[in-house]
Amino acid sequence: MDGPLSDVIVIDLTRALAGPHAAMMLADQGARVIKVEPPAGDDTRAWGPPFVGPDEARESTYFLSANRNKESVVLDLKDPADSQVLARLVERADVLMENYRGGVLERLGFGTERLHALNPRLVVLSITGFGHDGPEAQRAGYDQIAQGEGGLMSLTGSGTPTKVGVPIADLVAGMNGAFGVLAALHERERTGRGRVVRTSLLAGMVGVHAFQGTRWTVAGEVPGPAGAHHPSISPYGLFETGTAAIQIACGSEGLWRALCAALDLDATDPRFATNADRVAHRDALTGLLEAHFATDPAEHWLEVLATAGVPSGKVRTLDDVYAWEQTRSQGLLLDVEHPTLGRLRLPGSPLRFDDAAHSGGRSTHLPPPRLGEHTEAVKAWLDS
Repeated sequence: MDGPLSDVIVIDLTRALAGPHAAMMLADQGARVIKVEPPAGDDTRAWGPPFVGPDEARESTYFLSANRNKESVVLDLKDPADSQVLARLVERADVLMENYRGGVLERLGFGTERLHALNPRLVVLSITGFGHDGPEAQRAGYDQIAQGEGGLMSLTGSGTPTKVGVPIADLVAGMNGAFGVLAALHERERTGRGRVVRTSLLAGMVGVHAFQGTRWTVAGEVPGPAGAHHPSISPYGLFETGTAAIQIACGSEGLWRALCAALDLDATDPRFATNADRVAHRDALTGLLEAHFATDPAEHWLEVLATAGVPSGKVRTLDDVYAWEQTRSQGLLLDVEHPTLGRLRLPGSPLRFDDAAHSGGRSTHLPPPRLGEHTEAVKAWLDS
């Protein structure tokens, strides 16, 4: 193992996406992550299509997205012998991650008191749907529900409440969880003891409200769907051209003046004199700009805007994103060799250290494991 977390051992008891994503973030930085799965495997092994590989060894692309750089061990935690294996893992680990409903881990014999009796230095990450306490603590946590209950869907789209195109509640909860684990590991260096880190899908959704949250808590405004334009800045959004939509972000008065100069518009028009004026007259400004842009194709306007120094871009499909040289230059594609699927190309870590050609903190990356692939090897390590 190598990487900034190469001395950290993580037991990943999580399934689906929030917890596995948190564990993968640590694995990308070199932590040894031992994914403990029930005999049927992580739920996401069955989430598809698409699946890849032969029927007898097919893998879900959903599972492949969240489990690189891990080892898979199969344990039935209701079986006393397997429960003892987990106890031995806890004694050796630095971090344990779980996303069971409240009370489940206790019923399995691994409540917080026992975990810390086995290993006082253990950092425990607990991810729930709506929090570990409060009147709705026992609700199951699913991304679609959390996006709605946490208010994000009320801000997204142009009318009908719209979910984000990826499981953003799961992903944000996983990122928050990994951040909390690192803070607890840092604190442990000073105190010598681990602690429980808690987060939830609901907390993640509320935590990303940003300025939309203070529109209500401070200004008393209830934000509605933002559509493809920024509710507080203009022009900042999606604009149609003669061939395809482009995006513009005029985040300052200087950029507004640069845009007007590039398009030969009157920057002193009283309707658009300040950002507040432009927001108030957004529809008129959007119509004016789109009438201008309709005369030429998108690529022409992107070149004009780039020359003028106005931030702009196109909306790429994922095939275009992964073929884009800028994406590749950041090491955001990882090639791994899977034992049954052969060479796989996976999206990489969003972090990059120094001048490494690839993303993540380790020099080599491992494929997502087959179910139980490392059970015997891990048991042998425990016996060593």
